[in-house]
Amino acid sequence: MSAFDLLLDALRDAHANHPKLAEFVAFPDDLTPLEMEPRHLPCADYVYNDALFAAAQMPLAQAFLQAGPDAFWRDTYAQTDIGEDFLNRFGCYCAIGAGSPWKSEKMSGFVTMMPPGLYYTWHHHPAEELYVVLAGEAEFYREGEPPETLREGDTSFHASNQPHAMETKDSSVMCYVTWRNHLGIKPVLTERQVTLG
Repeated sequence: MSAFDLLLDALRDAHANHPKLAEFVAFPDDLTPLEMEPRHLPCADYVYNDALFAAAQMPLAQAFLQAGPDAFWRDTYAQTDIGEDFLNRFGCYCAIGAGSPWKSEKMSGFVTMMPPGLYYTWHHHPAEELYVVLAGEAEFYREGEPPETLREGDTSFHASNQPHAMETKDSSVMCYVTWRNHLGIKPVLTERQVTLG
């Protein structure tokens, strides 16, 4: 089996066994294959030099690490003013959806990985979103809500077009991110002032 086949099995298990993930979206029954060429970006180098990720206990975290060398690493914000440092250190690739081996009309699923000391600025998108922390910890920010420090197994839900951000401090973080509805519309940086609860 390929690393992406093993990742698919780990995703299926995660959707079946994590209550909040299962409630948010069922594992899709409409997967269709896509053509995908691997693409390496500098952010992947941080991922594979991170001792916390290497020691991650959740099977899905290890499955994402194993598939990483064959993945199409994304640079979603390359045409924005988010900054070169962020682009070089924010790791992300898709497991189900554009730029992955499979597509579903019901959900998209991808992994995000951030080293310590990185700020993922305010952004939003029409898709509803659920983050599941697979390793490490980060501070999560959502418009209208107080900040939360989330760790392995914790989740953060983002409503449609609700601005949100996240920040790592002393720890790196790896998250499984799922979208439902409005799957084809990319995130954009939030330009207006955002108020926390």
